[in-house]
Formats: sequence, C-alpha cells, structure tokens
Amino acid sequence: MRAVYRVLAMLIAIGVVVQAAAIAYALFDILHKTDDGQVFTKDSDNAGIVVHAVVGEMIVPLICLLLLIVSFFAGIPGGVKWAAITFGVMVLQIVLAFVGFPVPILGTLHAINAFVLAAVASIAMRQSRVAGTPQASTPVAA
Repeated sequence: MRAVYRVLAMLIAIGVVVQAAAIAYALFDILHKTDDGQVFTKDSDNAGIVVHAVVGEMIVPLICLLLLIVSFFAGIPGGVKWAAITFGVMVLQIVLAFVGFPVPILGTLHAINAFVLAAVASIAMRQSRVAGTPQASTPVAA
C-alpha cells in the first residue's frame, strides 16, 4: 500500500505539470489563431482548455480522493495527514477556479495554489519513502 500511496501522490504532482502545460498551450494557441485573424469566443475549440478542464475537474480530484482512501490503509506515519492536506488543497484549487471566472484577478490564486498542490503531493510522496526506509541501528557499546 505504501507504493500505491507514493504513486498516487506522484501522479497528483505530475497532474499539476500537465495542467500547467495544457493551459500554456491553450493561451499560445489562442494567441496564434488571433494573430492569424481568427476570433476566439467561449464556443471556440481549444484542446488546451479541454485538457485543463478534464484533468483538473475529474482526473486530479479522483486521484486525490484515492490517495486519501489509501492513506488509511498504507500505515505511513503522517500519511493520512498529508493525504488530507493534499485533498483540501485540491478542493481549494477547484473553488479558486470557479471564483476566477467572475473575478479574473482571483485566477492568479488558482495558479499559485497549483504549486501548493504539487508541493504537498510531493511531501506526501516523500513521507511514504521515509516511512519505508529502515532506521539506522545505533551501535551497541561493547
């Protein structure tokens, strides 16, 4: 279960990278198309926005939920705590995304919080590695 916990935490961090790449692609695609004279509207097709929405609203939240569930069975000291923090940061991420639509300046907090999500997922991943490492034995005085 420790390995599953570690892989799930790693997938969350990777998901943040995919999210950043997808939204960057979306912006550059919009800029490229508008430079060529096309008009971009809410109904315009943009693969980057679609990927960002699917990964951010479905895949990463599902992985965060699985991490939280697995944390109860993994036997990792502090594992439940870091899985819960990761889940909470992910919930905040979704809230910030929806708040960012009517108040775009708050979208910057959505971007900043993405780095927090990657960080806490990385800490959870590290926690599982530390928990699996055997403790160095102290030498017994002869």
